[in-house]
Amino acid sequence: MGQPETIRVTNGVRIDELNETINALRENPSLAVSRFYAHNRWRSGCQNRTALSHFYSAGEDHAHPEVFELDADEPPALGGDESAPNPVEHLLNALASCLTTSLVAHATVRGIHIEEVELELEGDIDLRGFLGLESSVPKGYTDIRVRFRVKTDEQNMEKLRRLALFSPVFNTLTRGVDVDVVVEKA
Repeated sequence: MGQPETIRVTNGVRIDELNETINALRENPSLAVSRFYAHNRWRSGCQNRTALSHFYSAGEDHAHPEVFELDADEPPALGGDESAPNPVEHLLNALASCLTTSLVAHATVRGIHIEEVELELEGDIDLRGFLGLESSVPKGYTDIRVRFRVKTDEQNMEKLRRLALFSPVFNTLTRGVDVDVVVEKA
């Protein structure tokens, strides 16, 4: 009977699998093309639910083991029941989780040991833009501040800051993205 396969883990990341992916993408860059899907349905009032069931990557479709559902609502002052985070809070969550994942994954590949990572995020929105009260006021965040607290060796701090900036969500927010919105009759 053979030895059980040893799974190497660094910073909680399965390092061998991550390195296999990196090497496969180096050998065949077309495998890097990915597409993610979300399906949203209005429930009532300001409540809606997004289902995430699959994505395309490495040349094929992948189904999640289960459908992930994310609910959104608004606080009472904006007409909701506050039964779930509002969409701009979801955006902060997406940014926080992507920055964290990027920092940890890139640190792992580079052999940087991390004991703890915490983030605090703050975002500023002037609701007059969203509510259509003032056309000169932006409808979304005007500023977002992120503060990392990382337990690691001091010499890693600046490198970790740069590694976090590999975050796709960070780059989407800071560089912009074309979004095509179509409204059709059901």
